[in-house]
Amino acid sequence: MPSHYQALADAISALFGPLVEVAIHDLDTDSLAYIAGAMSPREIGEPSQLRELGLPGHDGLIGPYDKTNWDGRRLKSVSVLLPGDTPSVLCINMDVSRFEALRGILEMILQPVASEVAPLLRNDWHETVNRHIAAWCQERSCDARNLDRDQRRALIRSILEAGGFEAPRAAPYVASLLNLSRATIYNEIAAIRKGALAA
Repeated sequence: MPSHYQALADAISALFGPLVEVAIHDLDTDSLAYIAGAMSPREIGEPSQLRELGLPGHDGLIGPYDKTNWDGRRLKSVSVLLPGDTPSVLCINMDVSRFEALRGILEMILQPVASEVAPLLRNDWHETVNRHIAAWCQERSCDARNLDRDQRRALIRSILEAGGFEAPRAAPYVASLLNLSRATIYNEIAAIRKGALAA
């Protein structure tokens, strides 16, 4: 096996640390030829059993596919046929169990709050404006702080029509959210109201 393949395996393992192991299998002997960042008790020379996985297709790639580590951790893996005179396959196995645990924590944190808390927000105009802007931008896949002129005017009109500027400090607050000056937001509101009266 060429030494540069071992260096490649070492480099990938070094970059991703304890989350990844990289194994190189010799297809002639169907055995493990090299391993970096081992997450299992396998040893060089052990049978690879690649026939259970299937040889790479015409593009030399298998996966990604799921595996289970010896200790029950879920692995996500990919295998690729390495070019050269000696037929070999490089397999990258990533431990995704930590990400699954993190996903569980995030889902717990991000789940909706208890319904009895909602009434506290009914009279919070900041929350109302925030939700209106977030929903408007999400529907249009845009960023509130990076709108073009037409988008900005359309959003301000939408907030105005929804009564979002009725609170005394709403206009300066919206200006800060949209990365605008107070003068600009007041001018936009005045132009929209003038246009509505003219119509």
